[in-house]
Order: sequence, then structure tokens, then C-alpha cells
Amino acid sequence: MSVKSKAAGVKLLLFDVDGVFTDGTVTIHADGTESKTFGIRDGIAIVWAERAGLRVGLLSARTSATTPHRAAQLGITIVQQGVSNKLQGYERILAAQHVTDAEVAYMGDDIVDLAVLGRVGLSAAPADAVAEVRARVDWVSRAPGGRGAVRELIEVILRAQRRWKAIVAASGVS
Repeated sequence: MSVKSKAAGVKLLLFDVDGVFTDGTVTIHADGTESKTFGIRDGIAIVWAERAGLRVGLLSARTSATTPHRAAQLGITIVQQGVSNKLQGYERILAAQHVTDAEVAYMGDDIVDLAVLGRVGLSAAPADAVAEVRARVDWVSRAPGGRGAVRELIEVILRAQRRWKAIVAASGVS
């Protein structure tokens, strides 16, 4: 089945956080707090996906105070972090959202993502994902994690679902 066909059936987009939503860098400050950098273009694409009726969620092995803050800014209500077994976290999300594997797209960048990537309908990775992940996914972005990979995947899905033109039209461009 082609990427376009798989993308057409997606109802839920799931993303790893570190290395996908961010470039994988975590800055630890002297007081013990941490910060991460999130791409604005990735964020606006999340908003477009939600407006188009797609559900969006985050599935992260790490627990970070910055993750729920960014999720709230983007209206993302599905947030699983501190998940030592991502497949179990994924299965909890599927049950709660009442979707099947075929209706899920997941973007991951490292070995811990392989089990979930092997289950979903559309598996994806940023350009700078580890080789083992890039070799096993349906689609690899041109952009690295935290620098447009999320947006690229969302555009692929919205185009496959024939929703992209409405997004562009809503921006006021004729």
C-alpha cells in the first residue's frame, strides 16, 4: 500500500517528543529545570491537523515539565510521557481513542520507537532518525527532528485526505 493510501486513512497522529518535536537537545539549567526548543512551523501544522478533525497525541519515554506545557499551547490532550514501554503506552492510547492500528500515524526517531512504528498504519521518521528506524518506516521527512519533520508529515496526510487546499484557503490567500 502506498504512503498516500495509508495517509488517507489516518485519524490519529502520534509523535515522539525528543528528536521529533524537538531536535533532541535538552538544556539543564543550574536550578535543575530543563528547557527544549520546539519549532513554530511544526506547531502551526498541529493546529491545522486539529482543525481538519485529526486527533494529535504525544508518546514519550521521558518525563519533562516542558512537554505538557507545549501540548497545552497546541491543544494536544493526548499526552503519555514517562512511558518505559512505548508499545503499552500506544495500546492505552488506542483503547482510549477507539482507533485501530491502520488509523494511526506515528513518527519516531530511535530504537525505543520501533515496536510502535511496526504496528501503526503509517510509520514515519525525521531525516536525522537513527538508521534502524529510517530503514523500517514507510516515510522519512526531508527535515530533521524539531526543524519541520512534524509539519512535513502533517502536510502529507492533509494532502492525501484532500484537506490541504482548505487549509491554504483559510489563510486568506486566493
